[in-house]
Amino acid sequence: MDQRLSLVTLGVADLERAARFYEAGLGWKRGNRDEGVVFFQMPGMILALWSRVSLAEDARVKDAGGTFGGMALAYNARSREEANAVLAEAKAAGARILKPAEETSWGGYSGYFADPDDHVWEVAHNPFWKIDAEGRVSLA
Repeated sequence: MDQRLSLVTLGVADLERAARFYEAGLGWKRGNRDEGVVFFQMPGMILALWSRVSLAEDARVKDAGGTFGGMALAYNARSREEANAVLAEAKAAGARILKPAEETSWGGYSGYFADPDDHVWEVAHNPFWKIDAEGRVSLA
């Protein structure tokens, strides 16, 4: 198996609401017009929004409806100021701030928000990593 991640699918309660949050709220550009699923082209991968019920059925798992799935998506910012701006933008779009950005023990700066379906996003500035012009992050 190649060492790569191609797609992250978020199971959402209300696809229209989730699409509005990411499109109108955060300003992301949808990459498809199909009904029932929303795709966003990211640098080197795709983020998908799909019905949580359909995702559980497709994976043949029982959905207990928990609000924390034991993982976080992450947005790496180029500066602390950008991290603060991203958290503010997410809040204005309807996100719930879980932790305001603050200094970290590893020398960076990080905060968290939850989207309308409680998917956890970390917004961090890691001064030890590089972000290219296309938004791809790499270990320095």
